[in-house]
Amino acid sequence: MNVPEDLLYTETHEWIRREGDKVRVGITDHAQSELTDVVYVELPKMDRQANAKEAIAVVESVKAASDIYAPVKGTVVEVNKALEADPGLINREPYGQGWIFVLKIDNPDDLKQLKDAAAYRAVIRG
Repeated sequence: MNVPEDLLYTETHEWIRREGDKVRVGITDHAQSELTDVVYVELPKMDRQANAKEAIAVVESVKAASDIYAPVKGTVVEVNKALEADPGLINREPYGQGWIFVLKIDNPDDLKQLKDAAAYRAVIRG
């Protein structure tokens, strides 16, 4: 299972890449493999205020629909419109072109509550 060292993670299988005062968010390789073929993504609304652990997007696959949670409190400032035409990007490039949204974070200290790669690997091992 691919778990890049330079990202942060949640127990609900979102990955987080810090980009200054923003974070780019997607679902992990583990999550996309459990879902199997992604067929639809409901993106969050632009400028939406989100609390940490609040469901703000949905990824649907042939197997299940899964909520995607905001990892920290912030405002949605970008969404990946490419997923509307090609939701399978999440399966093919979960850490690249398959990202879902970008949040402008309210408090950078909130990132300290997220997991590093080693801690996330422990979560998926059970």
